[in-house]
Amino acid sequence: MNTRDDQDQEVAVVALAADLMFASRIRGAAQAVGREVKLATGEASLVAAVHAGASLVLLDLGRRGDMPALIRRLKEDPATAAATVVAFGSHVDADALTAARAAGADRVMARSAFVKVLPELLTAAGA
Repeated sequence: MNTRDDQDQEVAVVALAADLMFASRIRGAAQAVGREVKLATGEASLVAAVHAGASLVLLDLGRRGDMPALIRRLKEDPATAAATVVAFGSHVDADALTAARAAGADRVMARSAFVKVLPELLTAAGA
């Protein structure tokens, strides 16, 4: 199992995490289930990975930037609209969770719920 940080690697899962600690958690979960995950370095890297074939997007709503706009961009572009977007964030940031839902994320959940289902999401990706 490998995780990838390079922009051009084609993988089924791409993640944009708010911090290195959470990125490590995603890497660990991916390694545990034998899945490759590309850790995007920014929005452009994430979009490029989806254009290259990533079918699952893991999007941390705690990351700086306009995450609802990124979700809308992915869902409105015919080349990326089929990707499943799973947005997660702090359970106390109801506004961010609501905005992600309104923007078209396929699944929106609190970070604690996301951690529980992450192995399941990773296993299903690309299957």
